[in-house]
Amino acid sequence: MDDEAQPPHTHETFTSAPAIAFNPDAITLESVRAHFPCDEPPVGLRVDDLGPGSESEPNIRQALLGEQFDDPVAAGSVRCVACAHRCVLRPSRVGICGVRQNRGGWLYTLVYGEIVAAQAEPVEKKPFYHFMPGSYAYSIATQGCNFHCAYCQNWQMSQAHREGVVPESRNVTPEKVVEEAVAAGVRSMAYTYVEPTVFIEFALDTMVRARAAGLHNVFVTNGYESPEAIELVAPYLDAANVDLKAANDRFYRRVCGARWEPVRDSVVEMHRLGIWIELTTLIIPGLNDDRRELRSMAEWIATAVGPETPWHLTRFQPAYKLSELQPTPAATLVEAAAIAREVGLRHVYVGNAPEAEAATTFCARCGETLISRADFSVTGWRLVDGRCPRCKHALAGVGLEDSPVSV
Repeated sequence: MDDEAQPPHTHETFTSAPAIAFNPDAITLESVRAHFPCDEPPVGLRVDDLGPGSESEPNIRQALLGEQFDDPVAAGSVRCVACAHRCVLRPSRVGICGVRQNRGGWLYTLVYGEIVAAQAEPVEKKPFYHFMPGSYAYSIATQGCNFHCAYCQNWQMSQAHREGVVPESRNVTPEKVVEEAVAAGVRSMAYTYVEPTVFIEFALDTMVRARAAGLHNVFVTNGYESPEAIELVAPYLDAANVDLKAANDRFYRRVCGARWEPVRDSVVEMHRLGIWIELTTLIIPGLNDDRRELRSMAEWIATAVGPETPWHLTRFQPAYKLSELQPTPAATLVEAAAIAREVGLRHVYVGNAPEAEAATTFCARCGETLISRADFSVTGWRLVDGRCPRCKHALAGVGLEDSPVSV
């Protein structure tokens, strides 16, 4: 990469998260009335009737983001509006995500606090390179997902309801999981591994308590949130890494069981609301590695979100239903990154490919090296008060004022 070749520009950036005062009463968690086409509840979710959960089933709670749906054939139908699928559920039916159910005409979440993963990780691993660099995040997830990506790396969690898998889990309260995070010494909570919208009730309760404890909140998301869901979490969400699967509807429908347009809308809306955005695309040979489509995606990022938006290009490794494919060639990743830079994106990273890794952050104006990384760790820091030491250009991001390493 020719750092000096990048032309100067005047794109406005910011270096701190929007100031949001903590107010535990800002959101009233009201119970609201309430296609994944199955007649029986998914395996392992302990759903045995159409009534509310008992005290022995703390994972079953009335859900948010549901509404009555007037179905002349099936009285008591509800629509879940947590994501862009907007599943219409007749009594006993479970949504595409596998974890939201119509029980007696009311929408229920089946995974409240039923976490299948919880661990502290470098925030760079999510990946976030411009959000609190060098810090750690406490990552949590339940099972379930509103996509069914054929290459999912976490399918034992996300596709458990489709594959008849019962992942090991434990039930925790929001207070307990935040307590664990604080004890681990992290700076943020990450809702990740599966689409966090499917467990939005537990995520939201945790986000409120995390903010009160001085922690940030980040989503690692497929971007399929409904506008209603974004509005609900926005006051407590500091950053989101959105997985852009491809630049066309065909890929989304064929490989993920979704659509491209709602993802674009969500990215734009979160950016408009001041939530810090980073984007990730897994480059899969023969499926989403077309050079013209990569260029189209890069152009969309530059115009819709901004040329200083970080874009992470990562190597595909055979997994789940695409185990027969080969890993992404390093040359494909290098070429994709070059295309993105030609379009004008200033911060393009290549990951999961040691021989082609590009993890260094350069100044968008003069090309000066600002942050060096290795193995998800910050190894060098040359920012001064969040700015380039040479040309004083502010690096776009959050939490860039203080160095996490000795300099």
